[in-house]
Amino acid sequence: MSEIRPLHGPHEFDVTIVGAGPVGLALAAWLARRSATAALSVALVDARDPEAAAGDPRAIAISEGSRMLLEPFGAWPADATAIERIHVSQRGRFGRTLIERDEHGLPALGYVARYGSIVHALAGTVRRTGTHWFTSCRALPPEAEPGAEFVKLPIESAHLQRTLSTRILINAEGGIYGEPHAKQSAIDADRPKPARLADKYDTRDYGQTAIVGTVTVSAPQPHVAWERFTHEGPIALLPIGGVRQADYALVWCMAPEQAARRAALSDAALLAELGVAFGERMGRFQAIKGRAAFPLGLVAAHTLVEGRIASIGNAAQTLHPVAGQGLNLGLRDAHALADALAHAGATPDALARFARRRSVDRRITIGATDTLARLFTVDFGPLAVLRGLALTALECVPPAKTALARQMMFGQRR
Repeated sequence: MSEIRPLHGPHEFDVTIVGAGPVGLALAAWLARRSATAALSVALVDARDPEAAAGDPRAIAISEGSRMLLEPFGAWPADATAIERIHVSQRGRFGRTLIERDEHGLPALGYVARYGSIVHALAGTVRRTGTHWFTSCRALPPEAEPGAEFVKLPIESAHLQRTLSTRILINAEGGIYGEPHAKQSAIDADRPKPARLADKYDTRDYGQTAIVGTVTVSAPQPHVAWERFTHEGPIALLPIGGVRQADYALVWCMAPEQAARRAALSDAALLAELGVAFGERMGRFQAIKGRAAFPLGLVAAHTLVEGRIASIGNAAQTLHPVAGQGLNLGLRDAHALADALAHAGATPDALARFARRRSVDRRITIGATDTLARLFTVDFGPLAVLRGLALTALECVPPAKTALARQMMFGQRR
């Protein structure tokens, strides 16, 4: 590795991370943890104040592999609910498989936590480090001259305008520096996707919308997660605690016109339709809060690195929620990037190492999620039979079920 000159200016950094969501915060924390050997100066830029996200109630699925990455440095949400069993089945058709934690000798298969809790835990860890945190600042398009040692990143807020110089720039937010995010452009039917984004991203519109929220059931089964495939699309219910452990995070996928119709329903009417769609395995759906809806699609960058700029997390890929892999894939991105920067310094060589290391895991995880999303969101009789056969085969062939579960929990970390 070639010699790197020392930083001189107050606004010069080895690494600048744009986006203080869970993936950006985790990267900052991992870099700080390795600072004894890497000695990297790190800046973090985010358009929001970290406290603004503390009350965000959205539920996030966290794999056991992600827990193993986050917990050692104290960045683990205190209210995370363990998943000990995953029940996968088709509503009204044959085919079912159960995945149990005991089959894998693990404390849990995964966890469910609120987005605000994850950010709060990670932000607390980052605050205890030497990371330079520019809060409530918007990042503008960077200036990256070919062959230059530094990328120039203008940032602005109501009271601040300045330009940071950074050897490595990491995009960890949901956008492309001042442009509409690829996810929004590809999925939002009212906004056509810019043609040039097709050169950088693989995109797919699944023709579905997800209704999300937190529901309360009358007969809960603690620590059990459900994935029920219906003729409209998958319904996921994830345990998220509560006084009686009766609360579940809901992800209900359906055609956009059905989502629009149900958005106008009262809570009672919506819950009644959910009960018909899901079945009575957990009794009645009694209440729902935090109702929201969003369109579903795939956006995946062709490459994670361009010169001295790298993308991770939602900036690199946005996935269908059917397998709960979005955050976990992003955290593996961040962990591999921190490792590469620690070993090769803030150099293009480090980014090249990172990109090579992540290629297999990204390809497998994105491909598997996309296949599941398409396979289980089509209402076609013969295909439903094939789905049932596939679920039954998983139950009858333990090595296949184990391989799938291990990929969902740990990915490929080579």
